[in-house]
Amino acid sequence: MKSLVLPFNGLPCKGLLFAGFFACLSAMTAPAVNAAGPAAPPQVAMINDSIEQVWRDFSIRPAAEVDDATWCRRVYLDVIGRIPSLEELSEFVSDRDSNKRANLVDRLLNDDRYTEEYANHWSTVWTNLLIGRSGGTDRRDLTNRTGMQKYLRDSFAGNKTYDQMMYELVTAEGSTTPGNANFNGAVNFLVDKVNAEKGTLATSSVSRIFLGQQVQCTQCHNHPFNQWKQQKFWEFNAFFRQTRALRRFVDGTRDIESAELVSQDFAGEANDPEDALVFYELRNGLQKVAYPVFTDGTEIEKSGFVEDVNRREELGRLMLQSEYLDKMIVNRMWSMFLGYGFTRPIDDLGPHNPSSHPELLENLGKEFRANSYDLKKLITWITLSRPYQLASTLSASNEIDDPTIGESPKFSRFYLRQMSAEQLYASMVTASNAQSKGSYEQQEAERRRWLSQFVVAFGNDEGTETTTFNGSIPQALMLFNGDLTKNAISLEAGSFLDQLSQTGRSPKDRVTRLFLSGLARRPTKNEVSIASKLLVARKGNEPEMLQDMWWAILNSNEFIMQH
Repeated sequence: MKSLVLPFNGLPCKGLLFAGFFACLSAMTAPAVNAAGPAAPPQVAMINDSIEQVWRDFSIRPAAEVDDATWCRRVYLDVIGRIPSLEELSEFVSDRDSNKRANLVDRLLNDDRYTEEYANHWSTVWTNLLIGRSGGTDRRDLTNRTGMQKYLRDSFAGNKTYDQMMYELVTAEGSTTPGNANFNGAVNFLVDKVNAEKGTLATSSVSRIFLGQQVQCTQCHNHPFNQWKQQKFWEFNAFFRQTRALRRFVDGTRDIESAELVSQDFAGEANDPEDALVFYELRNGLQKVAYPVFTDGTEIEKSGFVEDVNRREELGRLMLQSEYLDKMIVNRMWSMFLGYGFTRPIDDLGPHNPSSHPELLENLGKEFRANSYDLKKLITWITLSRPYQLASTLSASNEIDDPTIGESPKFSRFYLRQMSAEQLYASMVTASNAQSKGSYEQQEAERRRWLSQFVVAFGNDEGTETTTFNGSIPQALMLFNGDLTKNAISLEAGSFLDQLSQTGRSPKDRVTRLFLSGLARRPTKNEVSIASKLLVARKGNEPEMLQDMWWAILNSNEFIMQH
């Protein structure tokens, strides 16, 4: 990778001594290695064959494969949500096993040492997806964010299959709050969605997140571009009309203690539970009737009595049979690891939105179903595939592969993307042992405060969010001078830099350790030269030189990028 280390958002750096520092950093090059080796499962070859065929079709020569250190940093970030420690990086790079990459993926996914980090990372990803970054943070919310995270954390720690997790999230009943007798953390996905506007938010969220069906705009009219009609929206909505979210108050107050998601008989809008119909209005003012019908046309019993038919349970069963369940999760996971999915947006599947690799999406979906919806296997296939091994280089041989200008992704290079705010926090803590002092609760509160300054969420009509983490001035100042950064560059006894200053054989060796810790590469000659000049400018005070260099690394674009 040829990239420049630049100050976050290009703002002025710390002192004039760094004026030339950022313009000269470039990546370490090393021979490419066999990415998969003989241990790769057959699904990896299937992915490679399909991707490489597209390269041949478009006369594309892909970027070279990255060196071990870059790939190691990449896979740590994607699988467990942080960069590797210097010790972890050194252990991997020095490993001579031809299957070292497959072995590392297996270790991150299955070794007990990483189970907690794996579960925490993916519970964060899915909590943000299911209830948004701000879900459960307002005292008026029915959603309990801690309950949602606990359910997801336990699910990922136990490697619960994706189909089971989806079914539980769609059909769950119980209390939102940990500690309650009937606590069921899965209810936090729908508890704030089912009461809103006759369950329309539950309708749009379930169909979009799990089936890749963008139905929200068909609530009031037929979709102009796809097969979704207004009738289909209300037929899907009818599955949620037996569901209610009940508030439980603190004794003697109006403060919400918890909420409970329950299934209740639905009398229908004509007050006849034997024929529990739903009315909706056409744009011309006429009213029509809808009963629960799945997206493929499968009807269920029309009764609104729960003892006759539990509509959400029937919906979950029908979703398990849908090929769109398989395609949607494959598309989502691929986009999380490769930067783009096979469709844009990733959660809009169907004939109206052709896939960039339709055969691969179809086959990966089938393989995922055949392998019992095991998310760890899907992660293994993706991380060992050839496109995941490639450098981010855009050259004349693959310049048509540029999704940023609207081109369909060809995956002939690794698409650069920013870390999430959560990944950045965890990576800074890992790289410099920058965790604040205090109890776990105090550390977690500090983490949440830090994250809140980096993420501004804008709710939309569907209840989803767009987030900003874009190098604004407040964000840059937080990285430059915030408490986490101060902890990271501290020279106190026992700090990362204090311990570093007591290792190695020379200042150059210690500077090399800095670059490996933060960027998973060795410094260039120019960077070593700058460190030498800084040492002179600091009148031989090596800890202060290391502090300046470490500050610059942590505030560089190269540090905050997944590359």
